[in-house]
Amino acid sequence: MRQPTIYDSMAEAVADIPDDVSLMLPGFGGAGSPLNLITALFHQGATGLTCIANGIGFATGRDDVRALGDFVEAGRVKKAIASFTASTRPSQPGIAEVKVRDGTMEAELAPQGTLAERIRAGGSGIPAFYTPTGAGTRIAEGKDVRSFDGRDYLLETALFADYAFIRAWKADTAGNLIYRRAARNYNPIMSMAATCTIVEVEEPIVPAGELDPDHIHTPGVYIDRLVQIPQDGLFWVDRRTLRGQPAGGR
Repeated sequence: MRQPTIYDSMAEAVADIPDDVSLMLPGFGGAGSPLNLITALFHQGATGLTCIANGIGFATGRDDVRALGDFVEAGRVKKAIASFTASTRPSQPGIAEVKVRDGTMEAELAPQGTLAERIRAGGSGIPAFYTPTGAGTRIAEGKDVRSFDGRDYLLETALFADYAFIRAWKADTAGNLIYRRAARNYNPIMSMAATCTIVEVEEPIVPAGELDPDHIHTPGVYIDRLVQIPQDGLFWVDRRTLRGQPAGGR
């Protein structure tokens, strides 16, 4: 079986990503967000991105850590497919709202469950599915609507990306992954739904066979690149203290 390539640094792992690609970014309120890879890509310079994520969030305002909001603020996202693009404070519009209103970025909204199922379908080779979520609302505009047992359902298409950035707790050299707690949000399904899946790993990568097969969340067949989070880096998390380091995967 094909083995994933193990890179020495985040910068090397994303160095060849071109402009105008689609990119899946997992994470929910910070948990499971591959912030190291996102930061490396920000400094790499790729632009014209179509980003698929749960939400846009905000720019960090820091050079040493970047998030999707930084790409949006810098005008490097041409389209966002997400469940949440608006600020939680109507009086303080987020950067994504501003970009959509001035026509410099396109946004496609998807209910959270629908977004997750579109990604899962993409990774499973299912081109489309019907769901009742959004029927009778603006979400249904332009979509095929069918009635099953007297209830309207929308046809939603699958999502598949050129690249997916993933954050895992443990990995082996074959690419088998284990996530920790809340990091199992979009990571398992996004890891399946991309042509090239790149993983940042918290614990040291171990030889194939050392991880308990019953504990594997994502099999290595989906993984293309692995990179170890440096233990002296900003986003390496020491679970004994969690002091002085953003708990990106917790």
